[in-house]
Amino acid sequence: MAFLSLEQLDDRVSSASGITVDFVRDWRLAASRLNAGHRTAFQHGYWLGAWYEAFRDVAPLIAVISDAGTGRDIALVPMISHVRRGIRIVEFADLDVSDNNAPILAGDAGIDTSAARAISAALIEALRAAPDRFDLLRLKKMPSYVGGRLNPLVSLGRTGSCSLNGNLVLTGDDYAAYQASIRRMQMPRCWRVFSRSAGARFEIATDAGRARELLDVMDVQQQERMRQLGSRFVLNDDAHARFYREVARRGVAEGYAVVSALVCDEGIVATTLGVCYGATYFLLRISHAGKAWSNCSPGLLVTERTMAALHARGVRRFDLSIGNHDYKRRFGAEPVPLTDVSVALSWRGLPFVLRDHAAQGLRRHPRLSAFVTRAIGKGSR
Repeated sequence: MAFLSLEQLDDRVSSASGITVDFVRDWRLAASRLNAGHRTAFQHGYWLGAWYEAFRDVAPLIAVISDAGTGRDIALVPMISHVRRGIRIVEFADLDVSDNNAPILAGDAGIDTSAARAISAALIEALRAAPDRFDLLRLKKMPSYVGGRLNPLVSLGRTGSCSLNGNLVLTGDDYAAYQASIRRMQMPRCWRVFSRSAGARFEIATDAGRARELLDVMDVQQQERMRQLGSRFVLNDDAHARFYREVARRGVAEGYAVVSALVCDEGIVATTLGVCYGATYFLLRISHAGKAWSNCSPGLLVTERTMAALHARGVRRFDLSIGNHDYKRRFGAEPVPLTDVSVALSWRGLPFVLRDHAAQGLRRHPRLSAFVTRAIGKGSR
């Protein structure tokens, strides 16, 4: 990883165990440290660069963790700080658009259980010592491993404590065998039905202009779907729209951002948006044109066609995103646990940590959780 000069660092806090934590308040200064290291698709420079540009109502807070003796980088943690109900909160740069969150780990960083605890302790100590007087650290949706390396920050919590999980499909090298394993979904039949439409085709956008056209349609289709369900839709507001289009602009040409569609002479029937890093693809958004096309299951079909196209490019791991919709099981997805962490950085943050831990505990007892949910619902009427 590249190093920043000392003058470029906004805050320097030396911690115990020979680990130094520096805080950078400008993502552009920290971005040079993304040149190497282990990460998931959501710590890619295209994703984080677009994120910090789009969501401007929060303050960037990037922790650079290094060896105090050698100065070698160990990890970079892309975070933000903001105030909610008077509480100063530190969390990942996410705001519910990323499927997972994690530090970027140096390529040569050897992290065992002991090192993980030391790194986590150093980060907390540095946050408590910062002049901002932070109250609460919340780290959500963390995978246990990052690029095959132990995620050190998971040591702060209980593995699998997050209410959400990934949904991973491993196709193997033989895509025909995978298709046979999901034959009950009748994707070949759906493709035949769709192909009867004049000009029917599947496409993946290869340039930013076409990606933007498909995203415009996606916003309209998803908004209509949310209207029918009586749900609020925010992904087309100024910040979200700017974010997704910037991710596509930066990453579609080289295959990081994947925007695909079912198209015919009548128009764009279905779309997907995802990101691809290495041999792993994350499906993020799906839209379709509604009941008029239900005979070919366009949402499922555009997903399967995208998987087939990416498999031909060498992708073997397909994460169908957080949330446990039934169709993901039909694709053969297996749940991947994620971890939430809450740490009080001051006495003001303690009640929020206790509440977070209570919610995590309830999730381990579904019947009790359901009872409490019903009781709260009745009491709020």
